[in-house]
Amino acid sequence: MKNSGKILLILAILVAASQSQAQDTTRKKSIDITSTFKPVLREASKINFNAAPPVVDSSRPTLNYNIPSQNLFFAYQPAELKPVALSIDSLNAWQYSNFIKVGVGNVHLPYIKAGFSFGDGKSTYFNVFAEHYTSNGDLKFQKHSLTKVGAAATYITPKHLEWNGKLGFVSDNYYLYGFRPETLPFEKKDLKQNFQTIEGVVHLRNTIPTEFGLTYHPSLRVSVFSDNKSNKGNESNSVLDLPLEKTFGKMFAFTLGATADLTSYQVGGNAKFTRQNNLYYISPAVLLKTPNVYIHGGLRPSWDNKVFTMLPNVMADITTNDQRFTFQLGWIGYYNKGSYQRFAGINPWLAQPDSLFNTRVQERYAGFKGSVSNHFSYSAKVGFQQFRNTPLFVNDTIDGKTFLIKYEPRMEVLQLHGEVEYTQGEQFSASASLNFNQFTKLQREKKAWGMIPLELNAGVRWQLLKDLWLRADLWAWDGAQYQGENGEAYKGETGFDLNTGAEFRITKNFNLWIQLNNILNNKYERWHQYETFGFNILGGITYSFNQRK
Repeated sequence: MKNSGKILLILAILVAASQSQAQDTTRKKSIDITSTFKPVLREASKINFNAAPPVVDSSRPTLNYNIPSQNLFFAYQPAELKPVALSIDSLNAWQYSNFIKVGVGNVHLPYIKAGFSFGDGKSTYFNVFAEHYTSNGDLKFQKHSLTKVGAAATYITPKHLEWNGKLGFVSDNYYLYGFRPETLPFEKKDLKQNFQTIEGVVHLRNTIPTEFGLTYHPSLRVSVFSDNKSNKGNESNSVLDLPLEKTFGKMFAFTLGATADLTSYQVGGNAKFTRQNNLYYISPAVLLKTPNVYIHGGLRPSWDNKVFTMLPNVMADITTNDQRFTFQLGWIGYYNKGSYQRFAGINPWLAQPDSLFNTRVQERYAGFKGSVSNHFSYSAKVGFQQFRNTPLFVNDTIDGKTFLIKYEPRMEVLQLHGEVEYTQGEQFSASASLNFNQFTKLQREKKAWGMIPLELNAGVRWQLLKDLWLRADLWAWDGAQYQGENGEAYKGETGFDLNTGAEFRITKNFNLWIQLNNILNNKYERWHQYETFGFNILGGITYSFNQRK
């Protein structure tokens, strides 16, 4: 029995070994792991940033400024073509907030000028000014005096509105010394010619455009003008101007202007009469503004004493990328107002006008302007102008001491104009301009009486030292045509007037000044039979105080 049990055990072991050898060996081995462990990252440490206050720097920084020289180029504005009365020679006044200037000379005695300024200098400005001089020449009755006083004020409101107002009085006294023959027995009172003007002006403008892009600048000017004739002449002038501009983006704008220019002229005495000269016009226009092109395109419907005329109002500027050169074109129309006050400003020896007409002008022009460097600039223009009702001045046929006004119905003018200027900061400036006018196709008169055909102006301003300023001026022209007693045309004298002056500071508040006028002693006649002063010298002192820093 024992042996049989052993045999059965051995057989069982053999069977198990045979089964293990029969298993599939092509099956891949794999390991299955089952676990409940979840990995977790440890919380990172945070860094706290605490801003430290800056260290106080007590050192003063050094700032270097490099401001390049600037040249100002203004849009072309057509100038009136008119006879110009000889202006009084005077040295350009230096700007002080408060000053008193007095002087004496061999012709002017005395000369007084003063100006005073008030206000905070930010939103309120108020100025008072006055001037008076009397001049006596070598000729009999060659006398002239001027008295002028006025005040001007500016106020800027918190809502960005700027009000400007001015009120003034001017008294001009002349003597009709240009009579011929010179032996005629006139008394001083018979030759005195006095003009008085009271004028007030009010302006309003918004310094910042409204929320709708509107800018406006209405103005009103009212003046009363009178003379001292036995049949006293009085004239009132009122000008209301209402300009408005609306912008559309950065390139386009629309402008609309309305102007009413009213004149009432009366003469008393036996020849009593009244003249009305009223002018109205509207100026709508569209503007195109780009860095290289500026176009102003519009029309100007006008009513001259109820007579309707449509005038052109088109201008264009074409500029290079560097703004150094600009080509200009235009076709424009405008009026020169006919008034006793304006005519007396042109020729102070005129007789009372018996009629008033406005001068209508149409002009086609082409020109250019530019700069060569930061200091040198230039401009030139050629224009073809057509004038209607141009006032011309001729001597009366009795003794020639007064000028009568003759209106030329139609006249054409070829005008050439050129300017050059060199500026070196505020230390030095030199400029010159030339005007050439050729008068043709007159319908009624033989010549353009009193009109200057060729004119040259030049000037130099030089701050030679810190407290020394020098200046020189030249005015030269070709003689104008005048009408003789026989009705024939004669050419007037050429003029050449050279002036110089200097001003230097002697103390903080006192300046000495001197000017030499008509150095070459050229006694020319700007108006026929009226010889100007020869060489004359004028000098004095200026006291200034409370100068604005």
